[in-house]
Amino acid sequence: MRAIRFDRTGGPEVLQLADLPTPVPGPGEIRIRHAAIGVNFIDTYHRSGLYPLSLPSGLGQEGAGVVDAVGEGVSRFKLGDRAAYALASIGAYAEAKVVRAGRAVHVPDSVGLDVAAAALLKGMTAEFLLRRTYPVQAGQALLVHAAAGGVGQILVQWAKALGATVIATVGSAEKAERVRQLGADHVILYRDQDVAAEVRKITAGAGVAVAYDSVGKDTFEGTLASLARRGLFVSFGNASGPPPAVEGRRLSQAGSLFFTRPTLGDYIVTAEELDASAGAVFAMIGAGRLKIEIGQTFALADARSAHEALESRATIGATLLIP
Repeated sequence: MRAIRFDRTGGPEVLQLADLPTPVPGPGEIRIRHAAIGVNFIDTYHRSGLYPLSLPSGLGQEGAGVVDAVGEGVSRFKLGDRAAYALASIGAYAEAKVVRAGRAVHVPDSVGLDVAAAALLKGMTAEFLLRRTYPVQAGQALLVHAAAGGVGQILVQWAKALGATVIATVGSAEKAERVRQLGADHVILYRDQDVAAEVRKITAGAGVAVAYDSVGKDTFEGTLASLARRGLFVSFGNASGPPPAVEGRRLSQAGSLFFTRPTLGDYIVTAEELDASAGAVFAMIGAGRLKIEIGQTFALADARSAHEALESRATIGATLLIP
């Protein structure tokens, strides 16, 4: 079985293609023969050492394909089922992956396996951010950073489906046009414009009820200054580096603000939570309310190029590896 491995942390150059024994599922496990593998920013954090792993290691936590082996005691899946997973144990960058049956989900026939691999982690992230971290209501204004990225595109579309006014930030005119097509009400070019000033202008000085920030260090101050009184700052990524520590007094002085740093894992702890979140994502896709853009695909052997594109912010939408 071909798989991507790395034995030291660093840049994309540490990723190497290796031949490994094909894993065999144990009790309670299934093996999924991949049709597509999701590439996510968290993968770059693992590779760089920001989120440490025991080395040598594989990489990746999201994939979709067909179940081709079933371990003892598994009733949730059978051979030939279409299945996907996200936030499984590390090692998705491979031709096949063994996962616990309770951490995989069924993919409906209405959703392509490539779409499932592109959408599951990002879609469930958007689901919990918009429906559970902060239950967005119709008519509320919200801010979405990196809106042309994989999670950002889903946040924009889902927030619009909920009736929110979406203010999006992007880095180029091309990306601005894309997020407008997805339904963003206002788009800010963060390299050329003062984000907080533009948000205040758009909202007649009020600010936004909630801001979703996956960028981290570079956008922290602008996000904080964009919030309405009692607004919520949702920090869920480090694309530009980790955000600074938050001093409690700043939150009170800026309008009794709230700050949270949620992770998907805490919102899909049980199989029931996982199925409900994934089911909501697949239902939105099946109903045509959520379009998943697969902006770029790379061969498994070209994982290094995929990471280079992701970290240079040259990608639009989701990025996949194809075994």
